[in-house]
Amino acid sequence: MADSKTDTPLPPPTHAQSIASPINLVLFALLLTLVYLRLRPKPPPTLSRAPPPIVFRTFTPPMLKPYNGENNMPVYLAVNGKVFDVSNGRNFYGPGGPYENFAGRDASRGLACGSFDEDMLTKDLEGPLDDLKGLGGEEWEAMRGWEERFQEKYLVVGKLVAVGDPEASKEG
Repeated sequence: MADSKTDTPLPPPTHAQSIASPINLVLFALLLTLVYLRLRPKPPPTLSRAPPPIVFRTFTPPMLKPYNGENNMPVYLAVNGKVFDVSNGRNFYGPGGPYENFAGRDASRGLACGSFDEDMLTKDLEGPLDDLKGLGGEEWEAMRGWEERFQEKYLVVGKLVAVGDPEASKEG
């Protein structure tokens, strides 16, 4: 190429001029950004807080009642004297679920009879436990089936005793 005024050829671009072209500068900045993003220190992983340990304990009906899923409480229910933590099934046993009447209560008679009615639950929480009198063979079998399902699926967290039971007074 020649300069039109003097007809002298232009000098070829220097090496420094070709490296410092705008496109090269943009590509270099992009490369530096990618290297930084790849090599920058990562924040330490945060571990979720473990749930508090569940201790096997003795419950009376009034002690069991608050474990109904309300106010961020776990959901417990009793079947045949065993208290199960059914919190993982909160959508069934917690507030608004089809089995919510059983939350925080002895569900034995209701499950045995296949009834969710309130009259299946013991009204007097301070009185004796439901002795399940009047259940027929099929109802006992149904209740045992429920108990087995709960044992396979949920953790047993305690046992249910009447208010005046000596084991209840040990729990303090």
